[in-house]
Amino acid sequence: MTPMQHPAPAQPWWRFGHVWLIIAGPVIVVIAGFVTLWLAIRTPDPVITSEDYRQAQTLQADPSSVAPAMQARNHAQTGVPTPSQAPAASATRP
Repeated sequence: MTPMQHPAPAQPWWRFGHVWLIIAGPVIVVIAGFVTLWLAIRTPDPVITSEDYRQAQTLQADPSSVAPAMQARNHAQTGVPTPSQAPAASATRP
């Protein structure tokens, strides 16, 4: 007869690495939330003054002020050349 072997005593939960791996995810998210809150409180959004608003309205009212940007954006999206880039059809026909 062999003597009966006693099982090793159970270890506490904090001794297992997998437990800390599971706990680490939510803890990191909570810390990131506090960092985001701190950044939001420390650097508030600037207040738009009436002068900034008038300047933005002036840019929107004059379409020629944003024409190059609009042409570049439209060309990039469609691949169709702008009128200044297209060859003149009337110059080749007699």
